[in-house]
Formats: sequence, structure tokens, C-alpha cells
Amino acid sequence: MLARWLLGSEWRSHRGRALVAIATIALGVALGYAVQLINSAAFNEFSAAARSLSGEADLQVRGAQPWFGESIYPRLSTEAGVALTSPVLALDVSVPGQNAALPVLGIDVFKASRIAPDLMGVPSPDRPFDTLASDTVFLSSAAQQWLNVKTGDDVALQSGTSIVRLRVAGGLVRTRPGQRLAVMDIAAAQWKFGKVGKLSRIDVQLERGVDRERFKRDLQARLGNQWVVAETRDAESRTDRLSRAYRINMNVLALVALFTGAFLVFSTQALGVVRRRAQFAMLRVLGLTRGQLLRQILLEGALLGLLGSLSGLALGYAMARGALHFFGSDLGGGYFPGVQPQVGFEPLASALFLTLGIAVSVLGSLAPALEAARARPATALKAGAEEGALARLATPWPALICLLAAAALTQLPPWFDAPIAGYAAVALLLVGGIALMPRVTALIFGAASRAFAARRHAGAASTLALARLANAPGHASIAMGGVLSSFALIVAMAIMVASFRVSVEDWLVHLLYADLYVRVAPNGDTGGLRPGEQSLLAAVPGIKNAALARTSRLTLDPARPDVAVLAREIDAADPGAKLQMTGTVLSPSELRSNETPVWVSEAMIDLYGYRLGQRVQLPLGDNGHVFVVAGVWRDYVRQSGAIQIRLADYRRLTADTSATDVAITIQPGTRVESVIAGLRALPFGASLDLSQPGEIRARTLVIFDRSFAVTYLLEAVAIVIGLFGVAATFSAQTLARAREFGMLRHVGVTRTQVLAILALEGGMLTACGIAMGFLLGFAISLILVFVVNPQSFHWSMSLHVPWTVLGTVALVMLASSCSTAVIAGRGAVSVDAVRAVKEDW
Repeated sequence: MLARWLLGSEWRSHRGRALVAIATIALGVALGYAVQLINSAAFNEFSAAARSLSGEADLQVRGAQPWFGESIYPRLSTEAGVALTSPVLALDVSVPGQNAALPVLGIDVFKASRIAPDLMGVPSPDRPFDTLASDTVFLSSAAQQWLNVKTGDDVALQSGTSIVRLRVAGGLVRTRPGQRLAVMDIAAAQWKFGKVGKLSRIDVQLERGVDRERFKRDLQARLGNQWVVAETRDAESRTDRLSRAYRINMNVLALVALFTGAFLVFSTQALGVVRRRAQFAMLRVLGLTRGQLLRQILLEGALLGLLGSLSGLALGYAMARGALHFFGSDLGGGYFPGVQPQVGFEPLASALFLTLGIAVSVLGSLAPALEAARARPATALKAGAEEGALARLATPWPALICLLAAAALTQLPPWFDAPIAGYAAVALLLVGGIALMPRVTALIFGAASRAFAARRHAGAASTLALARLANAPGHASIAMGGVLSSFALIVAMAIMVASFRVSVEDWLVHLLYADLYVRVAPNGDTGGLRPGEQSLLAAVPGIKNAALARTSRLTLDPARPDVAVLAREIDAADPGAKLQMTGTVLSPSELRSNETPVWVSEAMIDLYGYRLGQRVQLPLGDNGHVFVVAGVWRDYVRQSGAIQIRLADYRRLTADTSATDVAITIQPGTRVESVIAGLRALPFGASLDLSQPGEIRARTLVIFDRSFAVTYLLEAVAIVIGLFGVAATFSAQTLARAREFGMLRHVGVTRTQVLAILALEGGMLTACGIAMGFLLGFAISLILVFVVNPQSFHWSMSLHVPWTVLGTVALVMLASSCSTAVIAGRGAVSVDAVRAVKEDW
């Protein structure tokens, strides 16, 4: 009954501050829960869609290169222990007028019906042989809806510079919701898309009793590194590794709001304990034990966390459903295309975020509860002892230990391919910086008060404001902590995003050196200019130089995403002319005559351990080849790794003479529009995708901003939470200082002067919080830029500070804090001065 009475009285008296704390916890839980639901639903659906393509296969044999000769198929079919093999040709085919590729599978219907029956086409009853026809294709429901076609319609697909027209013969037996997929006869697919004699993989079903792991290991040893023997779980691992860094970063950023909410709970509880110090002392005198008082305050904090967490779970579920409906499944990251996930209730995630919300609230209440339980009743009953209750906060040693531990964690490598130590360093840096504020506040305002007191014409309001801040550093640090934590997080995220954005812009300027860029089949892997078409393109009037390029990929690890291979016309003596190099490079004189140089991205250093000058064997060509790492370059597109090789070397090793990209330099005095018109006039001009450097930069930055939309949202949330914290803190402080204001009124200080004191206190506290928050946020940004991002995405960036944005936010917070302090103080000033002073008699 006593606990309910204390909870009820506190809620009725100060429900505004309790609601602010609950709303903050709810917002933090909602953001984290929504991101978790979205990413979990998208990843699970994408993995299920990938598994459906494998059917009941035990193993998949792939080439390290995208396609391989079908001569290995009979060999695998006769291997001891193999029950069934099914050849597959998998292509990502460009669709004219669409901004994404259509996955097309060429299958042997007789073999696939036994391994992957869900992929079988469903022909019309009167045309049962459409599954073997050379001009038909079967589309999933999602693909038919996407292409706006139905059974019997024609669909146009791109093969090189030609258009392939196929008749939609029906749907598929079963696909995942939203899964875009096309299936056709494998021979027809090979013919129509220029892959005669080529396969992408062979699905293998083993005989009963065969040890799959041993068979896989032995088969891989016999085939060599030109082949990859994988399982279905390897495909899931590839998807997981590709999107893991993005998912972890989104979850961590979402939990930032929850951390700020924990500090707001601490602020609310600490000031509430100080305000009720005499009440708690009276209860202690009447027989309430220390343990009961400790449990009471922790119960109040846990109740705030419970209400906030439950509200946050409901809000997060609604946010997840809305985000999936309006914005797609990847929050702008682009990792889960072609799926339509549905948000479902996740008991484990719900319990986790419910526990997190309650835990941070209890932790925020722990220090005030311990102080209230330790206080001596006789001392606590006396007025003016409130600041002594906060004296323990000024102990610097825990804060310094946190800061030193944070510095040590920044030197550790990633754990489980994630920057766990970096995130822990950020958390410790925040906790240590905030915990150090009472000592810093006392030093700053003590020095300012002494300096100001030495002036002869110091104003009364400013003198009293500085004296208050200098002699009550505990209260001041709590009030400043809300601004400090929120502004530090704003600074850290703003610097990280600005650094990344500016680095990407500089990278694009360096990379896009030509006047015009041509691409064939920009969204798929079935495009390519043949040698004759390349000559026609280079001969278009006005073109000075047409630099050809060929994009392909390699599988170096079946559990990791493929590595991109970019064959371009690179000058080995000066690779930095076209690539943004990150260090020294090997000159041609440092290579042996028979060695082939390659230039690898930063991700290859982290993921595969490549080093400058290292000799590496890559499964490129028929028998593989030994290459020399001649330099490391920066790549902001492919976090799974990329290798640059000279086009002549690539063609010599692979005999592939096609080109997927062309960088065109225009003759001086020639207009770009005239060259574009000449390219469009070519026989295959309609199939070319033409872009100028400015258009590519604009599209890239739009994608960048969409990917960081959640970060921008979190910055706005941090600002709002910071202002909430200031409002709640000043409201609690002004009510607790009613006797102080009453005494000032007794000695002749007017209401206007008291409000001026509050405005000055709010302005000085906020200014100090902004200054310290910038220092703390800058330190956090260094961890984000130089530790977290390289360990997450495997690329480096330069540091850039968005001064204009941060200055604007600082001014808004400063003005809002001053206004909030005055508004919060009007109620306390209006209390009758005599009645307020009587409380101390």
C-alpha cells in the first residue's frame, strides 16, 4: 500500500515529466524494434527465396567464374555417391524500361522436376510442350505483375544489344510472395542469351547414406580452385555477410535514442530524489528500511521503463508495417531486392526490447536510488542539503576508467566480422564523458564566477546565475547532461555522414574522368558489346577515345559474396589516374616480365588478407593464374571486394572480347549532344544506356541520402529528446528551488529578474553543454569514421565537419533551452513568496 501510495502521489504531482521519460523510452524502443522487425523479415524472406531455388539439392557445384563449360556435367553425373544432377543456367536479364533485372533460370525440366519441383512451369492444358519450347518463358506472379503481362502476352528481354521476345506460357508451381522469377528450358536459354555450352551451376542430390561433408570435401579437392562446391547454407551465409554490417549499424543507431532515454530517466529520477529528499528521510525516521526505499525508487524507474517499452513495441510494430508498405524492405540499403516480406510478431525480439527498455530505466534510477538509501535521515531533513545528495556524481575515477577503456577498445580488431569493440568504445566514451560533467561543470563555472565577480559593474542577474551554477555543480551537470548527450550524438552522426558523403563525392569526381559513359544492360549480366559493335561505337564522329571495360565476378569463398572483377584500360605506371589509390603502388619495373598486376580494393585487404606486393592465385581463365597485388584503391560501391585488372590481360586470360562499359572522351569543340545523337543512330543504339558524369553523381548521391534516411531521422530524434530533457530537467529544478526563489523575492528581487536568472542559467548551461558535446561528439565521430566504418564496410574515408549544420542546430538548441527555462520557471515564480519560504521553517 505504501508503494502504491508513493507511486500514485508522484505520478499525480509530476505526470508531465513522467510522460516525457516514458515517451523517450518508447521512442528508443520503437526505433530499435522497427528496424529489427524490418531487417529480420526481409532477411528471412530473402533467404527463403534463395533456398527455394535450390529445392532438395544436397550440394551445388559452381564455377569460380560466373559461367563454365557444360563438359563437367557428365563427369559429376557419374560420380560415385551421386543420385541425381540437374544443370542450371542462372542469369540476371535486363528488361527494357525497367530499373532492375529479372532473374531467369534455364532448367532441364526432367531433372529439375525431381530436385526443385516448385520451379516447374505450369503450361496451359492444350499446350503441354511449352516447357520445352524455345520461345516461351514461365513467370512468377510477382514477375507478371511487375512486367504487367499475363499468360499469352509477349515479354521483351535484352541479350547483349539485341532484344529477345518470348511468349509468357504460364506461371510457376510455387514461389515466395514478391519473388520475381522467370523459368525456361535450359537449351533455349543458352541459345537466346548467347550462352551456348555454358552453365551457372549443377544441383547435386546424393544417394542415401553418403556423408555429405566428406563428399563435399573430397569433390572440392578433386576439382580444384576453379570450382566451388557449396551447400544451401552457404547461400544464406552469403546473404547474411552482405547485409550484416548494414543491419547491425541500423540497429545500433536506433538504440541511440534508447540510450538517451536512459539518461533522461536518470535525470528525472535524480532530480525527483533530490526534491523528495526530506520526504524519504521522514519515511526512514518512521521505520522504512534502506532496502525498502531502494526497491521503491527502482520500482518507479522500472514502471517508467515498462510503460515506455510496451508503448514502444506497439509503435515499433506499426512503424515497421508502414515502412515496409511505403519504403520497401531494406530502408534504402538495396540488399533485399525482389522480395515482399510481411512483418510478424517475434517473441524473442519483443522480449529483448522489452527487457532493454526496463533495464535502461532501472539503470538510470540506480544511482539516485543508492544515494537516497545511503542518506542519513537527520541530514536529509535539513533544507539546503540537496547538493550534497549529488556530490558522489563528481567522483572522476569511474569516468576516467570508462574513457581509458574506450581508447583501448578502439585498437581491437572486429569480432565476428562486426565492429563490436568500436561500438563498445562509443558507449563507454558517452558514459565517461557524461559522468565527467559534474567535475568539468564545477571547474568551468567556478572559474567563470570568480572572473565575473572581479568586475565592478557586474549585473545582479548574471552574478546570481553564475554563483548558482558554480556552487551547485551537481544540479548544473544534470541539466547540462541532456544537452550534452543529445548534441554529442548529433555531432558524431553528422560528422560521420558528412565525411562519408564528401568522400563519395571526391571519389566520384576522381573516378568519372570521361565526358560520357555508355553501358549495355545496366541492370543485368547478359549485356555486352561484341568487337564489331565496339569498332562502330568508337568510329562515331566527335569521339576522341572510347575506353572499354568489362565487368565480371569471381567466387573466392562460397560463404562470402562474389568479388567483382573490373577489366579496364589502366596504365600500370600511373594507376592513380583512373583509380583513387590509398597508398604506394608497384611500378612496372618492380614486376617480373611474366607477372600480371592487379589492383585490389580495401575490402580485399580486410576480407582476404591481400597485401601490397603479394602473389595471389585467382581462378581467372581456364587454369587460373598467379597475379601480383600492385596497389590498393578505394571503392565505395562493393563492400564485398573488387579487383581491377588491365583489359588486355583479362582478354588474354579469358578469351572474352566483349565490353559492358565504355568511357568516352569527346574531341575538343564537340558538343556532347551531337555525340549522343550519333550513338543513338547506331544499329544497336536503342539498347545503350548513356549517362554524363553529373547525372551519375546525382543518382549516386540520391541513393546515398536514401540509405542514410534513418540516420537523418535519428539526428532529428536526438534533437527532440535533448529538448525534452532540458524541459524536464528545468521544470524539476525550478519546482525544487521554490524556496530559493521565495527568499530572493523577500529580499527584493523581482519576478522579471528571477526569470532573467533562469534564462541566463539555461543559456550558459546549454552553451557549455553544446561546447562539451561538440568535443565528445567529435571524439565519437573519430571512432565512427576511422574504426566502425572501416571494420563494417571495409573502406576508409577522410574527415569532414559540417560546420553550418552543427552551428544551426546549436543555435536552435540554445534558443529553445533559454525559452524552456523561462517557461518552466514561470510556475515556480508565481508561487506566493511567503508560502514558499515557510517550507523551510
